[in-house]
Amino acid sequence: TDQSAVNAQQFADDEEIVAMIGPNDSDMCMATQAIVTEEEMVAITPWSTLVVLTDSPWYFRACFDDSFQGEILAKYAFEYEDAKTAAILYDMSNPYNEGIATRFKEVYEQLGGTVVENLSYNGKTGETDFTSQMTKIASAQPDILLLPNFYEEIIAQTTQARDMGYTGKFMGSDTWGDTSLLDWDTENLLEGALWVGHYHKDVASDAALEFIANYHETYGTDKDPNDIVALNYDAVYLLKTAIENAGSFDRSAIRDGMLAIKEFVGVTGTMTYDRGTGTPTKSAVINQISGGKFNYLDTIVP
Repeated sequence: TDQSAVNAQQFADDEEIVAMIGPNDSDMCMATQAIVTEEEMVAITPWSTLVVLTDSPWYFRACFDDSFQGEILAKYAFEYEDAKTAAILYDMSNPYNEGIATRFKEVYEQLGGTVVENLSYNGKTGETDFTSQMTKIASAQPDILLLPNFYEEIIAQTTQARDMGYTGKFMGSDTWGDTSLLDWDTENLLEGALWVGHYHKDVASDAALEFIANYHETYGTDKDPNDIVALNYDAVYLLKTAIENAGSFDRSAIRDGMLAIKEFVGVTGTMTYDRGTGTPTKSAVINQISGGKFNYLDTIVP
């Protein structure tokens, strides 16, 4: 976070730099929010879904926000999975994780569900032993367990949940969107799990399919680019569109050019900034893990 602030200040002080793309992490974005606001420089985060970030009139995002994501997860847990009880385990040290957990609980309970355990841990201390939390969760035996945490932690958490006796399903957020998660899931712990994502190849637009093909060729891989890659790509072309709308490299004009985007067809879907804020109106996809793959399940339109 400290280095993010240093970088943002360096950019803002350079008159030849007209805008900033990034950071991705919510914590790091918040460390730069006051700087870009005071210095009046547009910042576009590809992937930070933290709701309060776009309270600044100079901060934009290429993704949906935690409020939308948490609501989708709650509705799918209660309605699609018919889960009447849920538990949550989240990293309290990151506002991203906490934001989704909070919104999920709020909407889930409004729908009539019961959150039997709402537990946390401190990811910044390197915590890897979740057996205490999982013992409580297993004892309550909820229908579903929400883990809105980064994909590097998910296998340890789901393994410990099963070891402690939890038998229900798992659910995740957009941080699950890397195929490394599938490679590490050698015990098929995540079979049937749902998570919210930003795009899926099975319902990709022509622009997205072209992007995927170019990615394969450029990097010499048959692996599809994950959500983070796609959102960073979209952020670059959102800025390009804003500058074209502005017809200028003036910082204030670029901000107005962002707000003037009526329809941007990106890799991660069609988006518009019609709310007068830096959060776009755009859809999300529901993915289900089955057969060792991320399978498309549904598209959710705001």
